[in-house]
Amino acid sequence: MFEVLRNETLAPQVHRMVVRAPRVAKARQPGQFVIVRLEEGAERIPLTIADADPVAGTITLIIQAVGLSTQRIVAVQAGGFIRDVAGPLGKATEIHNVGKVVCVGGGVGTAVLFPLAAAAARAGNEVTTIIGGRSAPYVILRDELAQFSKEVLVTTEDGSLGVKGFVTAVLEQILNDPARKPAEVFAVGPVGMMAAIVKLTRAANVKTVVSLNPIMVDGTGMCGGCRVTVGGKIQFACVDGPEFDGLAVDFKELSDRQATYKDHECKLTGK
Repeated sequence: MFEVLRNETLAPQVHRMVVRAPRVAKARQPGQFVIVRLEEGAERIPLTIADADPVAGTITLIIQAVGLSTQRIVAVQAGGFIRDVAGPLGKATEIHNVGKVVCVGGGVGTAVLFPLAAAAARAGNEVTTIIGGRSAPYVILRDELAQFSKEVLVTTEDGSLGVKGFVTAVLEQILNDPARKPAEVFAVGPVGMMAAIVKLTRAANVKTVVSLNPIMVDGTGMCGGCRVTVGGKIQFACVDGPEFDGLAVDFKELSDRQATYKDHECKLTGK
């Protein structure tokens, strides 16, 4: 059993939960995830480890409660317990000192972006972070990212915070500015957002790493739900990733696969 030490709301339907998991906290590397199961017989949910404290023996999970299982997990308050937290799983992200790095996060994808951006800064890179959301309440981790980013640029679709529009517009400006153009871009968010970012970075000839954790289902490679084509080769996000070369990902195929479980989830949630 794994004790929940803290549970706070970051944005509508988005919770930050600190869980006691000493062995996971000690072994975890940026980009890796855990499989969470609330109770015996419950659904297995893959969740990125947003942060970890090896000394305190804790990990931080940021969870968007969009389905029945995640709704039940975020309902566990401090002092409660989660049946299983297995990991760390997945391959750690390769981080190098390349000079300028731009990290782009959309919505709850910012939580997955956070450990990658922090690792890039620790490696000595100059990090510019772009984060976006539908409106101000949906923009998360702005202050936390500012602690190691040269600048944090915010966009909202309704203009309630930062620049009105999408993260791609701000990224395009940076890519077109020789003084700010990065050597590498990390992008995490909805599949459509990542596809749009890759379209820009491909034209600018900039290396791009995307996280395909949004398509993970089982987290072990057995279900095949996270199958994706990268560079013409079949890969599985949970065991071969979750980070991949964005310029090599078949985003058309990925978008089609993402809709596979939509009808089933709607039946479970009644939405």
